[in-house]
Amino acid sequence: MTLKIDKVRKSFGDKIAVDNLNMVVKPGEVMGLIGQNGAGKTTTFRMILNFISADQGRITWQDGPINQEIKQKIGFLPEERGLYQKMTVEDQILYFAELHGMKRADARLKLQDWMKRLEVVGKPMDKVQTLSKGNAQKIQFIATLIHEPEFLILDEPFTGLDPVNTELLRNEIKRSRDKGAAVIFSNHNMSDVELLSDHLLMLKGGQTILNGTVEDIRASYGRTRVYLESDLSNDELSLISGVESIEKRGSGRSIKISEANVGREIFQKVAKDGYVQAFVQSPPSLDEIFRMEVAEHDQEDLSAKSGVAK
Repeated sequence: MTLKIDKVRKSFGDKIAVDNLNMVVKPGEVMGLIGQNGAGKTTTFRMILNFISADQGRITWQDGPINQEIKQKIGFLPEERGLYQKMTVEDQILYFAELHGMKRADARLKLQDWMKRLEVVGKPMDKVQTLSKGNAQKIQFIATLIHEPEFLILDEPFTGLDPVNTELLRNEIKRSRDKGAAVIFSNHNMSDVELLSDHLLMLKGGQTILNGTVEDIRASYGRTRVYLESDLSNDELSLISGVESIEKRGSGRSIKISEANVGREIFQKVAKDGYVQAFVQSPPSLDEIFRMEVAEHDQEDLSAKSGVAK
């Protein structure tokens, strides 16, 4: 089952929330949807689920509209968590499971397994309001996946979780992917996005500014980062043409270079004048790319406004 978004546009009054969006999410693939607050991510999720209608374009699941029958096969984790605080964990999960066509007995058995796998501190008969924030978030996650959806939409699934619990949820998302589910998720932590995503789409002001596999996107920026552990001083490194910045990182330094072949000059200089403890040349991280794209498009927006003002 494949999700296709074709030339979709959505406005609210004079504000364009999403403009000419194209996306394909295939079975067994994880799509990371990134962007600043207000970029159009949540609007995109709401259009997929038919909570709101697109002004233009088409959204299909297996080449057909996303109707109520298809929604039964979707697991949606909203950014605004929606558990009923005075219900027990079990009643909460059974309620959501039945909405997706599961039998209560099956859901009850699966709940026990899920709570064990996600290391939930609490019991099925505990009221949701007695749970910690992190454990309540795990229960919401279980409610999203307990019916084994074919398509997962996860809006900021790791918000507020520590690294250990983030890893637990990330592993379950991978498990769903490996079983053939199509997954689309948003997240502000680029390291999580990089670890989990097969494909990546970045929105800025509703416009698509990056779209491709994580590997291809990073490679397109060239191997312009060097991690170095050496006795060579920053002053000596700065004299090499093409070295743009040097920052301390751990026991070494991270060096930003203008183009990939500068890395060879750095290595030759270090090897000639001192001992090379570590030298790694790679493309910029996804976090760096995100920051560069935001800064670049902010500057373009500023220039456009300045031009209009003139």
